Amino acid sequence: MAARRATAPLAKRSGQVSASMPRILVTKAEAAEILGMSVDSFERYVQPYIRAVRKGRLIRFRVSDLEHWAEENAGQALVERG
Repeated sequence: MAARRATAPLAKRSGQVSASMPRILVTKAEAAEILGMSVDSFERYVQPYIRAVRKGRLIRFRVSDLEHWAEENAGQALVERG
């Protein structure tokens, strides 16, 4: 399952917001939501294996790294036993 792209608005320096520009960095909560898991699960199972962009106290995760993690951790399709 591939992660979906985050498309939330980005604030520009002028204070205007653009909804058309796709985001490449997301917060921990947004990353967990993109992957369809809780923040606790994200911290335990994903965060140790992907890089973070850090600037002071600001921490963000690249959407492309989330997509790569999902692809690398995708298992085989489940087979129902009837």
